[in-house]
Amino acid sequence: MRTPSPAGEGPVPAGDPAAEADPACPAADRPVALAAVAGAHGLAGEVRLKLFTDDADGLARYRWFQAGAQTLTLVAVRAAGGGAIARFREASDRSAAEALRGVLLTVPRSALPPLPEGEYYHADLIDLPVHADDEADGDTPIGRVIAVQNFGAGDVLDIATARGKSFMAPMHAARIEAGRILLDAAFVER
Repeated sequence: MRTPSPAGEGPVPAGDPAAEADPACPAADRPVALAAVAGAHGLAGEVRLKLFTDDADGLARYRWFQAGAQTLTLVAVRAAGGGAIARFREASDRSAAEALRGVLLTVPRSALPPLPEGEYYHADLIDLPVHADDEADGDTPIGRVIAVQNFGAGDVLDIATARGKSFMAPMHAARIEAGRILLDAAFVER
């Protein structure tokens, strides 16, 4: 399981709107959040970033990001504590940087690097149908993945059922197949 960083593993943040499925947007074009602007840094327009990748190097490979209705061009990025400090061409002073506070920095899913066989970006799992492995031949899924969470002990699938309820199941109990997820029946909440 991977976040957008090609460097390693980690979660897509809880409540990340860019990770939520948009049925009108093809999967390859869905926006994937790589960071959020936490606030201004200094007077020259730099911003502090909360990273959704493993490190600042995960951002450096991209030249631009969607930031709401605006496109930001990355000039420089460096690691800072558990986050990063970045400079964008469109933010030349502290006021412009402060105006970006809270904005998600996204790229299209198609811009992310390919992964080895058997590895997936969390964003690829969002909206996949989930079937119980004891009913794998059935056409009706028990639900759909609405989020991938990580509370420190590993990835957890958040699954919404057709009855409007949701439940969570550990990723180790799931097997990803083409276009669907098979979940160990012992973890299914019916």
